[in-house]
Formats: sequence, C-alpha cells, structure tokens
Amino acid sequence: MYLFYEWYTYGFPDFWSYFCGSVLRKELRDSVLICETMKYYFIAGEASGDLHASNLIEALKKQDAEADVRGFGGELMEAAGMSLVKHYREMAFMGFIPVLLNLRTIKRNFKTCEADLLSFKPDVLVLVDYPGFNLRMAEFAQKHGIRVYYYISPKIWAWKKHRIKQIKAHVDEMFTILPFETDFYKELGYSVNYVGNPVLDAVVKRPAKPDFDTFIAENNLPSKPIVALLPGSRLQEINSLLPRMLEAASAFSEDYQLVITAAPNVELSVYEKLTDGYAVRLVENQTYEVLQQAKVAVLASGTVSLEAGILRCPQIVCYRMAGGAFFFWIGQNVLNISWVSLVNLILKKEAVRELLQHRCSVTNIRQELGRLLNESTYRKRQLNDYEELHRQLGEAGASERAAAMIIEKLNEKK
Repeated sequence: MYLFYEWYTYGFPDFWSYFCGSVLRKELRDSVLICETMKYYFIAGEASGDLHASNLIEALKKQDAEADVRGFGGELMEAAGMSLVKHYREMAFMGFIPVLLNLRTIKRNFKTCEADLLSFKPDVLVLVDYPGFNLRMAEFAQKHGIRVYYYISPKIWAWKKHRIKQIKAHVDEMFTILPFETDFYKELGYSVNYVGNPVLDAVVKRPAKPDFDTFIAENNLPSKPIVALLPGSRLQEINSLLPRMLEAASAFSEDYQLVITAAPNVELSVYEKLTDGYAVRLVENQTYEVLQQAKVAVLASGTVSLEAGILRCPQIVCYRMAGGAFFFWIGQNVLNISWVSLVNLILKKEAVRELLQHRCSVTNIRQELGRLLNESTYRKRQLNDYEELHRQLGEAGASERAAAMIIEKLNEKK
C-alpha cells in the first residue's frame, strides 16, 4: 500500500491535486499509518514479568501483525516473538548486599540497554514491573524522545510511594492490573488504564488439568497427596526460605509428599544442595500443575500467591530477609503496610496467612500447615475467600485489552 501511495502521488500529480483535501486523501493517509511497522521495546526483569510480557507480546502481534519487538526479558518473551537482547537472569539482584556486590554488572546492564534502545529507535518503551531498573530507563527514554508505557505498576502502594514523582514525570501511560490501583493513583493525581489481571490469562492458557493419577505417573511421583513448596525465583529467596519450608513440612512427610517447583532461571544444583537429607521431589516448569494438585502450598510472597488463589490452592505466604523484626516493624508502623500478598491486598483482609520476617519460623509454618491440612472449617474459609477473589478479578483478557489500548494510544500520537 505504501508503494502504491508513492506511485499514486508522484505518477499522477494532476489527479492527486484534484483529490487534495478529499475523503480519498484521508483514506490513503490512514492506510499508510496502518501499514507502518510499529517498533516496541520491552524490559522485564524476572520470571513473572517474562510470563505476562510474553502474553502481551503475543496479543500485540495478533493485533499488529507487523510489530517489531525487541528487549530485555526471558525465553517466554523470545518464544512470543521478541528479539532477546539480555536474559533477566543476568539482572535479578535483590537486597542491599547483592546489589552492592554486583554494581559493575548492573551499571553495564544499564549501558547495554541504553545503547540498544537508541539503536533500535522504538515507537514505545514498554516497561514491565521491575521498578529499580525500569524507572531509570523510563527517564532515559523520555529524554531521548521515546514514549514510555508501563505495564504492571510498581507496587508503590506498598512502599516507596515517593516514586509517583518519577512515574508522573517519565511515564506517558500506566496500565494497571489490580482493581484498587485505579483509586490509589487517582488520589495521587495520576490517571491510569485498568486492564484486568494477566494472571487470569496465564491460567486460562494452561493445558487442561490432568487427574492426580496421571500427574504423578507423568512425573514419577509416589501416590501420596502433595504439599507444594515454592520458595521464589531469586537465589536469595530460595536460600532463605527453602530450608525453613523443608524443615516445617517434613513433619507431615509420613502422610504427604513434598514437591518443590523449580524456578526456570535457577540451576537445579541449588535445590539439590538445599534438599540433601530430605525426602522431597523436584518438578520443573509445572507450577500451575503442581498448584492444581497440591493440598497446600507454602510459597514465597509474590505473583505466585495470586496464582494459587486463582487455582484455588490453600496457601501459606512466607517472606524473610536480613533485618527480620526491624523491617517488619518499619513496614507496619512507618510504611503502614497491612498485607503483602496480592490475595489479601485485593480482598482487603487476611484471607491467607502471612508469615513475614521473624514470624517466618519453622514452628509457625508447621502450625499453619497443620491447620490447613487437618481443620476442615479453617481450610474451607480460605477456599470461600478465593471465590470472592475471582469475582473481584473479573474475566480473563487483560493481555488483549492492554495490547488494544497500547496500539490505539500510539496511533493517536502519530
């Protein structure tokens, strides 16, 4: 169509002049716009971001067949059609000490991203959560005339509320995924686009649920009900949480089997070292399948809590980092954080038990496991809360809605 437009314009100047200002001219101009290749640059810095960004990329390519996508992320984004510049496993540093020890690598990642962004010259930079890295890239992109869209808001409603200044200054459009974020940002004088939660999309896309016998046969597991252990996707989380989870859950190993879901970016040797001496099985790339089959999941705070809720798996949320009791006090009394799990934040109550910092002890995990496994009324209360969670989240389709909004807003700026 673009070649036709050129030929039409310069091959028949008199005819073109006749139609100047007419409807035909508008239609031709619109046709050129539609046929232009749109360029998108994505940045996701962890496993959950890779998953949700991959679904968004897939939706973008369905609605914009010529979309050219490049960026930082993971194998899921690459499989969806993105040219992968750097894998998120080279970027996942959490906590003061790990960040300090890897400052040179982090600085190199910024430089690589900045140079590649300027070379690619995208129509838009699409940032996916991961605020420490992404908000700096937002500022850089805007200084160089690149539009900035943010998909999956940084959790500034939980901590670092001051980041709203960076968001207002450097983010052109925010696409949020949690129902309460719209009101939160409105109170801060910033308008957002609520698209629904992409976790629903990921769950809907999963393969049909296998029955228990098929699942254990395919994974060479014994015929015992499952207690799932999901200690996170970062090395610091795994090293801190998994030993406590194992020791607590092993008290139930006579009647239940312990199954760990391995994070895709973590070497299996990490798990093998930590599980030495325990009767435990390791399953790769089957988080949803394990959650569907488990009686209870003991998991690290994060997106997986919401995934467990959507899949209706009873859960215990754990988190622990250096500074235990002190940081817990700071969170409750200075930052005014009532809950950290997405299930509780959405429902605005403690629907699932949170064992954070100094409360994340072997004794407390074991006690909560016992209640969820043995007290039917207690277990049923959590399952009933999951039904309300489903009601509030609404229907799947967040990726498609976000893609449509992104394309529409980009075309408005042409």
